[in-house]
Amino acid sequence: MNQEPRDAVGVGLAEPALETSAVRLRPNKLGVLAIAFFSIAAAAPMAAVVGASPVLFSASGPGTPVIYTLAALLVALFSVGYLRMSHHITNAGGFVAYIAKGLGNKWATAGAGVAILTYLSLQIGLWSQFGVFAQQLVQSLTGVGIPVYVWIIVVLALTAGLTMRGVDASLKVLGVLILGETFVVGALVVSLIAQKGWGIFTFEGFTASSVFGPGLGISMLFAFACFTSFEATVVFAEEAKNPRRTIPRAAYLVIAFVGVFYTLSTWAISGSIGIDHIQAEATGNPSGIIFDLANASAGPWLSVAMQVLVVTSFVAMLLGLSNMFSRYLFALGRAGALPAKLSSVSRTGAPSFAGLVNAIVVLGVITVFLLAGADPIATVFSWFVALGTAGFITILLLTSAAIVVFFARNRIRDNLWVTVIAPSLSFLAFIVIGYLTLDNYDALLGGAGGIARWLLLGIPIVVVAGLARGTQKPSIDYAAEIL
Repeated sequence: MNQEPRDAVGVGLAEPALETSAVRLRPNKLGVLAIAFFSIAAAAPMAAVVGASPVLFSASGPGTPVIYTLAALLVALFSVGYLRMSHHITNAGGFVAYIAKGLGNKWATAGAGVAILTYLSLQIGLWSQFGVFAQQLVQSLTGVGIPVYVWIIVVLALTAGLTMRGVDASLKVLGVLILGETFVVGALVVSLIAQKGWGIFTFEGFTASSVFGPGLGISMLFAFACFTSFEATVVFAEEAKNPRRTIPRAAYLVIAFVGVFYTLSTWAISGSIGIDHIQAEATGNPSGIIFDLANASAGPWLSVAMQVLVVTSFVAMLLGLSNMFSRYLFALGRAGALPAKLSSVSRTGAPSFAGLVNAIVVLGVITVFLLAGADPIATVFSWFVALGTAGFITILLLTSAAIVVFFARNRIRDNLWVTVIAPSLSFLAFIVIGYLTLDNYDALLGGAGGIARWLLLGIPIVVVAGLARGTQKPSIDYAAEIL
């Protein structure tokens, strides 16, 4: 259990689960800020402000800041029971370890299938979008047109290398990128205040018709999707310093930072353009509304800086996702659900083989689609991010059910709000979010519909396959604690 990480290198496919269960990531490595960096980076706040907020403005107009706040409160509600249950789980298994504790290994294996589908889909879609954005940025600045696929290969290789080297290398990159994103969005808000005064923070647009109008479903779904990275706080638990204190603090820091970041920035943007005009402006110019506002308020330098940092924000997001999902694969390999080789770690205690496999699979799927002539945005991005969002809601619903059952089964009732009320409300809320996902799936697809909708069948297929795998192999052990 306490062997050095280097002794774990080279764990083979044929080695028994008993031996691989001793493999672990390097402990006592990450503090609150380090874990928060990975989670915030995966949320890509800069890219979300530029890419997601126009969708919300178009659907809900000046009610957008309130919807971001509601999404943050919903995540915080889920986190009440989630983080209390984290006292009983300290490994890299993320949601799957929770499902195992609450619903048992069969449902945990089903959840593992959904998690794999979810995070691979999100990465595939987002890498494809990154390639387009990187190509457009460099071509606009230099006139040199480098193919989308080349950008994907080069930067994917870079993020895979950083993931395989360990958290130290990734943290240095993430720290710089996140600070840059925060500074530029902060500069936009400050310039808007300087230009138009504090009156841009008006409550006049926060009406029931704006917040709870016909656009609520799609707005809530897109807003909630901006918080999908908060699971990273628990995925890194095994490497945390004093995880029972560090993980809850990091999680609430992430929720607070991301929630305030989105709310304040969209509030300032809405008030500056005008609560009566923001919806029409966002609908007519979704890709340029934020850049045009930056140019008008502070000059071309801020617009160009934002265009550059949108691309680097994607790099930070994909690096965060790569680190998180590699630890997922590591935990599943150690548990026996996937080949044990995935639980190999490097001398730095990083899940190096899992990071390599993740990069190869993502690149392989993108290659097949692009060689077949698929559009990187309309097809690859839209189809796979929509599928990943639906998968994420599914695993959240399973996790919420597992938390309720865990506290009930173990008769933990020392705090009814934490162990009963909040988890139950969270479970009901995700049923509603699940309905909104299905009801607004065409909007997630950008109107693609048709064949893309059939990809949703991947979710029940992996659930059934997971249940069968869990039944076939009862020795799978997700719930073992690594303390």
